[in-house]
Amino acid sequence: MIQPVRGVRDIMPDESVRWQFIESTLRRVFGQYGFGEIRIPLFEKTELFARAVGETTDIVEKEMYTFEDRGGESLALRPEGTASVVRSFINNGLDRQLPWKAYYIGPMFRYERPQKGRYRQFHQAGAELFGAEGPLADAEIMAMVLRSLQEIGIAGQLQLEINSLGCPACRPAYRAQLTDYLQSHHGALCGNCQNRLERNPLRVLDCKVESCKAIAKEAPKMRDHLCAGCDHHFAGLTAHLDALQLPYVINPMMVRGLDYYTRTAFEVTTNALGAQNAVAAGGRYDGLVTEMGGKATPAIGFAMGLERLALLMDESAIAPPLPALYVVSLEADTAAFGFAEQVRGAGLAVEVNLQGGSMKSQMKKAGRSNARWCAIIGQTEAQNQQVVLKDMQEGAQATLSWDEALHRIRA
Repeated sequence: MIQPVRGVRDIMPDESVRWQFIESTLRRVFGQYGFGEIRIPLFEKTELFARAVGETTDIVEKEMYTFEDRGGESLALRPEGTASVVRSFINNGLDRQLPWKAYYIGPMFRYERPQKGRYRQFHQAGAELFGAEGPLADAEIMAMVLRSLQEIGIAGQLQLEINSLGCPACRPAYRAQLTDYLQSHHGALCGNCQNRLERNPLRVLDCKVESCKAIAKEAPKMRDHLCAGCDHHFAGLTAHLDALQLPYVINPMMVRGLDYYTRTAFEVTTNALGAQNAVAAGGRYDGLVTEMGGKATPAIGFAMGLERLALLMDESAIAPPLPALYVVSLEADTAAFGFAEQVRGAGLAVEVNLQGGSMKSQMKKAGRSNARWCAIIGQTEAQNQQVVLKDMQEGAQATLSWDEALHRIRA
């Protein structure tokens, strides 16, 4: 027996009902904010993610699935969605119709240690907004995220955390001061953070190792080193959130794991999933379109993990759909299928007994199906295009024509 690849899993029909509810809810809410769906490729040129995400990030260095195609070109399964959306934005010349809004839903791939809520093939829904540079756009994105989670039914378990990561004008001076501080604690940092110190010292602030967390807690804070523009932007964001009465906390330790973020960064976190506590995260990336070869365009986006959303939902909150009708066939299969198709044509779900058996055994299956109605068709009913229609809740039954039975079921 062939086992599945480590870190991937099957999403079975009883669970996928919750996924379908989540996805349909997100599509509806995103549409209310003017976002349209974009369907991006599952794989891209490796260079795209190296340039966009950052060559020193864990994603590019350790987690991407890369391969050479038959033409010798290096390709990668997408580890996140923003880089592909930005590439599409540039390729299609969408800077001429700003603001431009798009969302995506689908699988991503990262080689990580599998654990609860995190797999090597995982699923994200995300959205990107291009062309709006003020803090009002940031507040709208966060409002959309929180409304989505509220509509899904899990908002009460969550907390919005925000921070500012500065910009190219103010971050270099802060980075130098942070590096000096971390160098003075070099020996106490974990091996991973010692490497980060040389390449991307801000990532040390996000380390989950306790000794590094203690050092990061006393480190200089980016919020204290913002330039006037970044400080004004962050103040505007908090003012909008306050006006909308959206509760939040400022988390100076939040830095996000991708190089392209500037100014606003945010996460929506929960205490219900252990260490993997972020269910949605994003931020502003005003320089990424230029970095990728396009015209300077401000932008902000986010992504949320569908596995974690499904884990937070009450399993009984979304029940699998039940059939309206179960059809029992007593040596009248052709008529049974014909009547079932007529009911299905009216938009109703029908299960048909496909395995034969006695009247008693088939009625047991009808009961287990939880269908409201059961149609019994024998040879006599087949000849007269009739069914014995039984109400599985009330127990009453009557012999009816196909049209009469369909009318009663629909009613």
